[in-house]
Amino acid sequence: MSEHAELHAGHREKLRQRFIQEKGFEHFADHQILELLLFYANSRSDTNPIAHRLLDEFGSLKGVLEARPEQLMNVPGIGPQAATLISMVVPLTRVWHRCAMAEPEKIGNSREAENYCMSILAGERTEGFYVVSLNAQCKVLGRRKISEGSLSEVSAYPRMVMETALNYNAHSVLLCHNHPGGTCAPSAEDIASTVQLQRLLNGVGILVLDHIIVAGDKTYSMIQHGDIDYRIRGR
Repeated sequence: MSEHAELHAGHREKLRQRFIQEKGFEHFADHQILELLLFYANSRSDTNPIAHRLLDEFGSLKGVLEARPEQLMNVPGIGPQAATLISMVVPLTRVWHRCAMAEPEKIGNSREAENYCMSILAGERTEGFYVVSLNAQCKVLGRRKISEGSLSEVSAYPRMVMETALNYNAHSVLLCHNHPGGTCAPSAEDIASTVQLQRLLNGVGILVLDHIIVAGDKTYSMIQHGDIDYRIRGR
């Protein structure tokens, strides 16, 4: 092994041991996280300059991890294996969240509702709308992705929302959707669509407990902000 190769091997082993000892990435720089990840797709090259090129191209570690494989492969030094490995990180995080919140999971308050919705939508690149059905004890019966696209399209699917809740024999539902790359604050159309769905479901005795919007690592609860009131059924 050449002196240059030995240097890279020693650096990689130090990073690997550091990760094991610290049990995470809390004290790693962003480029060091990418270096360590790329070790397992590119065992021979110096991954430090590749990591820096990725950060320069996508602006942040978040941008790199959310990039599509074909975008990643435009960066010199990133081949199909490395691009696939990087693009697997965020979907694997969603899988971990689902495993950590194995159904049936009880959702007892707004914080738990926000965490549950984050586990469904974190890292999604396109806007999706979900209906989560719950029983009278607020345990999750199941969830269904109703639509992809803007919520203006979602408002055209009240029948699917109703069918989902009735098929699960739901006592109540939790609605959630995401704003990829944007603010988690709702638009006027978000609120109007939610009220429309709420009145429809209330008409058959099903409560809408909340509508959560996820944007990056932020969440927004329509109930907590007073945009909707789950007691509409009693009005």
